[in-house]
Formats: sequence, structure tokens, C-alpha cells
Amino acid sequence: MLVRDAMSTLVLTIGPAHTLRQAAALMSARRVGAAVVLDPDGTGIGILTERDVLNSVGLGQDPDTERAHAHTTTDVVFAAPSWTLEEAAVAMTQGGFRHLIVLDRGEPAGIVSVRDIIRWWAPQRRRAEQVPA
Repeated sequence: MLVRDAMSTLVLTIGPAHTLRQAAALMSARRVGAAVVLDPDGTGIGILTERDVLNSVGLGQDPDTERAHAHTTTDVVFAAPSWTLEEAAVAMTQGGFRHLIVLDRGEPAGIVSVRDIIRWWAPQRRRAEQVPA
């Protein structure tokens, strides 16, 4: 199974000037755990995750004044649509993160998360277990 088969193609994108509260509200409304941060004048493509928001709030920072750019991961590991789900899972495990931005021809084409991988693997595993030996 390939990343293109499991990834979400409806990607939440925000700008670097969004506050963390705005980002959190958008992520909550879309029921996603990450937003792609597009900063064409700065770092390019980054990612802001629910963990980034949680860490900021846990430090006592104000989500109404903290901006996405200050909490965005910019040294992002990108996946290709042609990667296998195993390759994506290995990259996530090695990097210690739960989301991969999928790039196609240099542009964000989707996001694949641990949840997406599990959704694809779990039914496959059940079917494999049901096959008589």
C-alpha cells in the first residue's frame, strides 16, 4: 500500500502569522492534528501540530499572542506519494513524529498520519489472518 492511498488530500494550511488559538480552532473544526504552515517569504513549508500548541500552552504562553511561525517545525521530513506505508511508518518512528507532509512536484499534496496508516493496515491484517493456511 502506498502513501497516496492512505493520505488525506484535504490539507489544512495556515500562514505564519496565525495565532496558536486560531490554528487550534481550525485544527479542531477540521478534526486534524496538524496544519501545514506556508511561508513563501520565510522558511517555506513547515508543520504545526497539536503537540506544538500543547507545549506552548503548557509553558504558560498566551495562545492569543503566540504566532504559528514561532512554533512551526521547519526541518520537515517530507514523504512522496509513491512511498510505501512502511517507509512512512519508519520515517515517523525514526523522527519521533506522527504526521508527514506529502509533496508532489514540490507542492503539498496531502498529509499522512499514524492514524491513516493504522486505518489501512488494520483491515489488511484482519483479512490476512482470516485466510486459511
